[in-house]
Amino acid sequence: MSVIRRNIQVAWPLRVFFTENVFAPDNSTLRDALADVAPHKVFVVLEDSLSQALPELEHQIEKYFATHAQLLSLVRPPLFVCGGEPAKNSITLVSNLLEQFHRHHLDRQSLLIAIGGGALLDVAGFAAATCHRGVRLVRLPTTTLSQADSGVGLKNSLNAFGQKNYIGTFAPPFAVINDFNLLATLKPRDKRCGYAEAVKIACLRDPKFFAELERNADRLVAFEPDAMKRLIHRSAELNLDHLATGGDPFETGTARPLNFGHWAAHKLEELSRFRIMHGEAVAIGMALDVVYARDSGLLAAGDTGRILTLLERLGFPLFADELLNADDANHPALLAGLEEFREHLGGELSVTLLAEIGRSVEVHEMDPRRIAAAVAELRARAGR
Repeated sequence: MSVIRRNIQVAWPLRVFFTENVFAPDNSTLRDALADVAPHKVFVVLEDSLSQALPELEHQIEKYFATHAQLLSLVRPPLFVCGGEPAKNSITLVSNLLEQFHRHHLDRQSLLIAIGGGALLDVAGFAAATCHRGVRLVRLPTTTLSQADSGVGLKNSLNAFGQKNYIGTFAPPFAVINDFNLLATLKPRDKRCGYAEAVKIACLRDPKFFAELERNADRLVAFEPDAMKRLIHRSAELNLDHLATGGDPFETGTARPLNFGHWAAHKLEELSRFRIMHGEAVAIGMALDVVYARDSGLLAAGDTGRILTLLERLGFPLFADELLNADDANHPALLAGLEEFREHLGGELSVTLLAEIGRSVEVHEMDPRRIAAAVAELRARAGR
């Protein structure tokens, strides 16, 4: 047997811009972000909820591209599509987008600009990644969660077979543009959801940022713009730092270090039929895992208390009735999330737990009795 072996390395710049009123004619952020590829075709897709929240947005977008027509060619008026988690639950939206891309002759040098929350960005990103094996994607996230976390990552996905994100790709976006003004119409619940991912990344990578979140908790609960902007900016920066230096940006190994709290969160979303939003589920999942880590002797009680208290101060319930659901064999339905988590990456189970705020460890088994005890403690805490 003979073998030819080469190491293939790809350098991919990932840029996240911060601005306000991105489609104002005199705002050069988007034009400058696309300058390296202009002039080329541009296709814009927007989450349909924006049509009610920002009725002038469609006109602003068309006017912007008319102003910069010598550089950017808008192939059709912006396309409004459904958003939210239901958009990820079938292939329909992807098929519709691909048909539109074909109709307007998009190519590998074309640009898809996706404007919406994390679910819409997931679906549009999947369509972009599979058209001609990759149309350039520009994300404009419109939720706190997607500006701070999911919108600045590499993943695109759909839900399938009862599992969240079963179908998907890794495809770095050409650019991400965070326009803080796009958050103005969010309901308080939607604004708050992104805070959970900020707590997560602070727990994993930056104890100083965690302390900052503690100091700013009251301002964040009041949705003060400066506090929210700081949370989004630092969260995005920490996520990009991990992707650039973590050594496994495409998750080819068996660990998912940025998915602290997520094995339970993904299952909770499914068990609640997505009544529980992603950020809310992550908060519960982190609470469960920090209590478990404390009871396992990994995490000090003081750090555990700080994390639980911060999540509660930010407005997150730390218990949901779905934690008590049982399957047909009368086993805790939540535990299926562990096997789904393991199967997603293959190999042995790898769950990220905290050793202290700012430092994590990987464990390869979880004790069902200790999980049940953690659930019981969170239930009692919620009752108090």
